[in-house]
Amino acid sequence: MDQSLTAVILGIVEGLTEFLPVSSTGHLILATELLGFDPARWAVFNIAIQPGAILAIVVLYWRLFLAVLTGLVRLDPTALRFVRNLLLAFIPAVVLGLAFADQIDALLENAVVVAWSLIIGGVAILLVERFAVTQPTDGVAGVSARTSGLVGLVQCLAMIPGVSRSGATILGAMSFGVDRKTAAEFSFFLAIPTLVGATVLQLFKHRADISPNDYGLIGIGFVVSFVVALAVIKAFLKIVTKHGFAPFAWYRIVAGASALIWLSMK
Repeated sequence: MDQSLTAVILGIVEGLTEFLPVSSTGHLILATELLGFDPARWAVFNIAIQPGAILAIVVLYWRLFLAVLTGLVRLDPTALRFVRNLLLAFIPAVVLGLAFADQIDALLENAVVVAWSLIIGGVAILLVERFAVTQPTDGVAGVSARTSGLVGLVQCLAMIPGVSRSGATILGAMSFGVDRKTAAEFSFFLAIPTLVGATVLQLFKHRADISPNDYGLIGIGFVVSFVVALAVIKAFLKIVTKHGFAPFAWYRIVAGASALIWLSMK
């Protein structure tokens, strides 16, 4: 298959799944396996295109980010709490990501781990939806510092491919009493420092292995994931508000089980 077409396909997968609790990394790994791509060849690409989806968040929430920036200049308490909460949730990923970078890289090529993680994560979503007691929260700035730190720790589970970064942060926040919409937005905003940091680290770490042509492919994947994510984010919030996260849980279970069956028949 032409490499540009491969970049487009993986960009679509990234844009569709980055903010859904279904694991974008897991789906990229499974797509790479299903389509017969070399996992080692596309592993860095799969991480490098994530900021394309992140840019969609910046575009959709630009007014909020502008308000936070101007609020920081004025030392507005709400803006300060917003940034504090994101930093507290971001720090655990930095520490553990740097400490276990090699182990994480090894898992990025394991489709079986992804399949099991999808199933287990789907069951976890159903349990949280059934038993979590949440209450209205005044946006991300209204989340406590303690809860923000705990959400950051839960996010680290997503270093296992298939767990889902967005799923871990959303369910973690709901488990600690944060309402669905705020939990989803917390996950959106936390993705900015987390995924940009992961991308920079991977590109620097593998800089010797990346050719000029690879940067062109990354650019294609970046643009495609950005465009697709713009549409997905709005639809996601509507689905969550009306139906909760159960539809994504059942999808994970079915997708994971199907992947296991397919992998066992290879």
